[in-house]
Amino acid sequence: MSEQVLVQARVDKKLKDEVSEIYIALGMDLPTAIRMFLVKSKEERGLPFSATLPPLEERITRENSIELFEKMQAVASSYMGDMSDEDIEKEIKEARKESKRRQV
Repeated sequence: MSEQVLVQARVDKKLKDEVSEIYIALGMDLPTAIRMFLVKSKEERGLPFSATLPPLEERITRENSIELFEKMQAVASSYMGDMSDEDIEKEIKEARKESKRRQV
């Protein structure tokens, strides 16, 4: 058996807990999953998944995101029409009641 070494990394606790639950559901613990990642990285001679940026024409810039936000805002405004705040709240409450009825 080859020499074992300790590998440490700092990660967000919530992320670690959430990912650990996934691996437990798959029947393994986090250290086993990390070892699998390392073995697969060795086999691939790189990351065992795609790690590329989207083509330049598909990237969202700050200007693109502002433009898209303004378009969505216009669509949302036209959908709401002349609804008052009270009308909107009433519609939300009715949707929640309907959702609860479906769950039962």
